Amino acid sequence: MAIRKPRGTQDFLPEQIVNWHFIEGRMRDICKAYGFNEIRTPVFEDTKLFLRGIGETTDVVSKEMYTFSTGDDKEQSYTLRPENTASAVRAYLENKVYGKEALTKWYYMGSMFRHDKPQAGRYREFHQFGAEVLGSQSPVVDSEVVCMVVQLLKDFGLTELNVEVNSVGCPTCRPAYRQKLIEFFEPKKEQLCSDCQERLYKNPLRILDCKNETCKALSVGAPEIHEHLCEECHDHFEELKSLLNAANIQYNLNPRLVRGLDYYTKTAFEVQYTPLGAQSAVAGGGRYDGLVEELDGPHTPAIGFAMGMERLLLALEKQNLLPESVIEPSVFVVALGDAAKVEAFKICQTLRNDYVTVEMDGQGKSMKAQLKYANKINAKYVIILGDDELANKQAIIRFMETSEQETVALESVSERITSLVKG
Repeated sequence: MAIRKPRGTQDFLPEQIVNWHFIEGRMRDICKAYGFNEIRTPVFEDTKLFLRGIGETTDVVSKEMYTFSTGDDKEQSYTLRPENTASAVRAYLENKVYGKEALTKWYYMGSMFRHDKPQAGRYREFHQFGAEVLGSQSPVVDSEVVCMVVQLLKDFGLTELNVEVNSVGCPTCRPAYRQKLIEFFEPKKEQLCSDCQERLYKNPLRILDCKNETCKALSVGAPEIHEHLCEECHDHFEELKSLLNAANIQYNLNPRLVRGLDYYTKTAFEVQYTPLGAQSAVAGGGRYDGLVEELDGPHTPAIGFAMGMERLLLALEKQNLLPESVIEPSVFVVALGDAAKVEAFKICQTLRNDYVTVEMDGQGKSMKAQLKYANKINAKYVIILGDDELANKQAIIRFMETSEQETVALESVSERITSLVKG
């Protein structure tokens, strides 16, 4: 049986890569406008980073991580990164960036890995675009991050967006709320799904995020965290809403939005593209003021988000918002005979030195077959070289769109083609 790609992974062929380049270019443009710089972290990290950073009670850590040990050290455990915030914080600490700048604004793009059930827009190897701001506790930064995500999605042309925001409190006010949730769900414990029964005393907020229909029904009427926020969290959330209103960002308050990772504090948000149905979330994030300290760094308030790139492409495809493929002017050199082949190769290399897209035959095809291939690859110009052309120190340039031809001195053909291609 032929070897196939692992379940939940994808091959991206050239015609698909065009779309990836399109969205990546727009993402880099928006990051530049908001003052973010790119980072790249290892695709695998010490497992302890995710155990401590994400939280052992989360689905990501308890069920979805790809973890392995190496042959030379069975005691050392590594994990393919399931998300990139913990990796970014590790890089921030290891490289002592906190000692070099007061405010750090990073973005990233890359593969993440989770052992999850593959479905539309959801893969075991998937790609995320995300950003992190470290060093500020101001709601201004939270608002900028939300605005950045919404602006990017709108710039792509997406219209049916649903922005949801919430505050999940902080270590000052969350313990009292946590106890209220335990008291609310304890009488219903046996009716909860097995995951939520386990979460009840470890992290009851996660019950509010459960996708099980029974758990959703049982959580109706649960205490809302807005009623239990401390003064600092309340004021922070009110200012966030005020700034979003000032920026004309339409949003919904969702007290059930807690996100799936333990490190969130205060602001949590999610942006959904409703036509995607059950997998409608295309971006989400929040504030994580305690994560840097959790990983043995100094107190550093921070906020970030991640956007699923496959889901974004799916949304753009649904609304026919992906650009049509543009064929750039290209050149094909037809060579007839050994001497012409050598001269054609020299011309090709001269043109490539000027970054002109050019090809020549490498299979010994006839002139008719070479012209047919030039037409197949949509070459705009064809240079024809044979014994007669070489004897006269000339080359023929054929304009494929009109079938017109012109004869050019051999020494000038590269210069003429470059001027035609580059205008």
